Amino acid sequence: MNVAILGCGYVGLELGRQLTEAGHRAVGVRRSDDGLAAVEAAGFEAVQADVTDADSLDAVPDADALVFAASSGGRDAAAAREVYVEGLRTAIDHFGAREDSPERLVYTSSTGVYGDHGGDWVDEETPLEPTTEKTEVLAEAERVALERATDRGIDGTVARLAGIYGPDRTRLERYVTGPVTEGYLNMIHRDDAAGAVRFLLEGDLARGEVVLVVDDEPVSKWDFADWLADECDEPRPPKQTTEERLADDDLSERVRRRLLTTKRCSNEKLRSLGYEFNYPTYREGYRSEIEAFRNQSE
Repeated sequence: MNVAILGCGYVGLELGRQLTEAGHRAVGVRRSDDGLAAVEAAGFEAVQADVTDADSLDAVPDADALVFAASSGGRDAAAAREVYVEGLRTAIDHFGAREDSPERLVYTSSTGVYGDHGGDWVDEETPLEPTTEKTEVLAEAERVALERATDRGIDGTVARLAGIYGPDRTRLERYVTGPVTEGYLNMIHRDDAAGAVRFLLEGDLARGEVVLVVDDEPVSKWDFADWLADECDEPRPPKQTTEERLADDDLSERVRRRLLTTKRCSNEKLRSLGYEFNYPTYREGYRSEIEAFRNQSE
């Protein structure tokens, strides 16, 4: 199987490694020279192109499947729209017009599209209620991935990823030192985020569908912080309620809306498809980081 990973960043690099190890051809597409170097260092083919520039996509070889994992770099909603909506449309139109067009597209979305559910459980059938301009863009991009792809003869899949953590992205010290605001964490280790996408492609699963990619155990931020502190032999951090945190006059509107957004995400569908997690919960996923933290403290 030939797979082009458009926007081959943190998850894409791991996906490319896994695909290559499994005997597939992976092509990592990045805009910058540094990005290309990262793909090459990961051990697979790198191509320079920009999803917002259709002409540049000519450099990307034909593929059986596209994975759209591009990032707007944490910028505002306008930048997000340029990449997630317009860039996705550009990529679908470009590859769909090729003589040897892809059969599949996997778009990596976010659980942020759900909005606030007061800590209740959500799944693939839960109506979307995005609460920020950026998550509204992500919800629109999901529709593009499913509907426009179909119009171009490509079967789209939305992999709706929870909060990604892994090597160099654990925020361990932030949770250990606190203060920690109440709410739920829905997480997925980088290796499983990539592994789930690979699994869906290799198994030819979830064409035209949405799949939540989240681990087995959403956890209270307070419980998670206390567990981390105990494991790291540190004092349990101070806590604050949502109301206490919202009393800070310096909070941006984006942060305020995030604080008011809480839910627990179910992975029942992904489990039922047969995916087996490398890191079923945060306990397994944080083990190496905890050991490194404790070694530094000795």
